[in-house]
Amino acid sequence: MRPSTETPAAPEASDPYDLAVIGAGCAGLAGAVTASELGLSVALLDASPQIGGQFFRHPAPATGAVRPEALHHDWSLFTGLRRRLEASAVDRLGGHHVWTVTRDGDGGPWAVHAVTGADGGQERAVRVRARAVLLATGAYERQLPFPGWTVPGVVGAGGAQAMLKSGLVLPGRRVVVAGSGPLLLAVASSLAAAGARVPAVIEASGYLGYARHPYALAANPRKLAEAAVHGGALLRHRVRLRTRSAVTEVHGTDRVEAVIVSRLDGDWRPVPGSGRRIECDALAVGHGLAPQIELATSLGCATRTTPDRTTALALDASQETSVRDLWAAGETGGVGGARLAGVEGELAALAIAARLRGRPARRGRVRELERRRDRMRAFADAMAAAHAPGTGWPQWLADDTEVCRCEEVTARSVRAAVTDLGARDARSVKLFTRAGMGWCQGRMCGAAVACLAAPHGDADPLADPAPERRPFAVPVPLRALGSLDAPDSAPHTD
Repeated sequence: MRPSTETPAAPEASDPYDLAVIGAGCAGLAGAVTASELGLSVALLDASPQIGGQFFRHPAPATGAVRPEALHHDWSLFTGLRRRLEASAVDRLGGHHVWTVTRDGDGGPWAVHAVTGADGGQERAVRVRARAVLLATGAYERQLPFPGWTVPGVVGAGGAQAMLKSGLVLPGRRVVVAGSGPLLLAVASSLAAAGARVPAVIEASGYLGYARHPYALAANPRKLAEAAVHGGALLRHRVRLRTRSAVTEVHGTDRVEAVIVSRLDGDWRPVPGSGRRIECDALAVGHGLAPQIELATSLGCATRTTPDRTTALALDASQETSVRDLWAAGETGGVGGARLAGVEGELAALAIAARLRGRPARRGRVRELERRRDRMRAFADAMAAAHAPGTGWPQWLADDTEVCRCEEVTARSVRAAVTDLGARDARSVKLFTRAGMGWCQGRMCGAAVACLAAPHGDADPLADPAPERRPFAVPVPLRALGSLDAPDSAPHTD
């Protein structure tokens, strides 16, 4: 798209931006640069000082990395967005942790509230006002606990990849990769290429589920090519792939020493007597990704349940949520990858510019983007269905297995809350046991607690049809709350 020839004047302290974009991954970058090229004033906020989000994490200049692209595929997608951002008038606000979004009255400007610093610790409150907001907050890993998952050396699968991409470090020398989803193949091939020994990739589902969606596969040949690249890397590095299996126990005290891998039946229940020991010093494990939607649900946005039983935002054809002037793009609407996120970000920006400028978007471009989005979204749904957790996985848990790591709540305590105290959902379990009240606010344990609290026979125990509405999306110092009545922060560029 050609940049606008109009250069918007920088907003005064009392003037709102046209658009505030929350999240600087592919969706946020595509939305921000497209909106700016269309003549809108844009603020781009992200918790990280770097752009790129989780997918395009890259080493800081101090590491001396000369080829960061070697750790990524689709690197050209990121460099193209970065060039457009550098040539734009977007105000980049890095190190801004957005904790809530509010609106004064019906149709008034939004107020995006954030605290600054590497982890929000500088305690400087920032308020950015905007006529429209685009949520591009991404996703986080879904974890299903098992005995020993708190032993040092057990890391998230995405966390292992983040360590490698941003810090050029490995979680161990001999790393088992386990869980479910296509991320496992990418993680294993990256670790092996970086010098780790990967004895096995343990996939709880299989890949035959993709065959139920032939049209989605045929319409997305790029995804098949990616799978072939990762598969070839595993063959070169002699990494064994075991499907319909799971790590059901970790051995070790001060460090991972070995894992027990068990065969699973169709409902993900361990097959008795099938456990096999694999020696390793680290385990990278994850069971897919869950959309990060706390900011949206605090505003009452409608949600939907995805094929792998996570909760995502319900969006219309233009990427708008059920709340007017609040759009979303990328993983917030369902996990689908970087290219889908970029398409959705551009679609949202076109719709936002059309509404704020009062003139229709370019229909040809919109139709093209909608076709690409729908094609990639169909594959994303097929992928989610193929790797959806089975209902029998809680049988991995021993009574003394910690389900909530932050508050050290065991499976025994959660089960007692259900059987003895009458808890019937994750919220009531939280009140009885404090599960989910810790620093991560249920991001690590929420799926597990929901399963253990589900009524007997619930077909979709991981699904949460009524997600919690929290006023704080991230931890906030009291000092920041006390400054809410202070004058608005002037727009600036970090």
